[in-house]
Amino acid sequence: MPEPFVSGDVHHRACGICPSRFHAVGEFDVFERPTPECPFNKADGHRYLSDGTPVCVHPEKVGLPAGRYKSRSAPLAVGLDLPPDPSEVIPYLRGVLWSVAPVLLDDLISQAQEQVRERFPELDPLTVMRRALG
Repeated sequence: MPEPFVSGDVHHRACGICPSRFHAVGEFDVFERPTPECPFNKADGHRYLSDGTPVCVHPEKVGLPAGRYKSRSAPLAVGLDLPPDPSEVIPYLRGVLWSVAPVLLDDLISQAQEQVRERFPELDPLTVMRRALG
């Protein structure tokens, strides 16, 4: 059985009953907010789709974008869109990189470096990343 996405981290922002504390990434869906499609189960305190798929309704707390990862096998991906003003790049990246699930960091760092090179040739991607992650 795969390890839960959030395991043993009592300080993680995920709720105590979040599926991320019991299931690996890809073994639960993430919704933007509660909906009638994933009702609260009073018996165990969790939310499920009609097929039994566990659902997290706080993407900002688990650091994963909303997606049907278990029920529809959606790929785990996140897009990065740097702001147009170079002075806003580091604060933007700091916010994104520090709030995302670790499983997405490699992809986001690659996207950030590529976008910095393309959009802001006057900025050094390595320096930008060091400041954003520092």
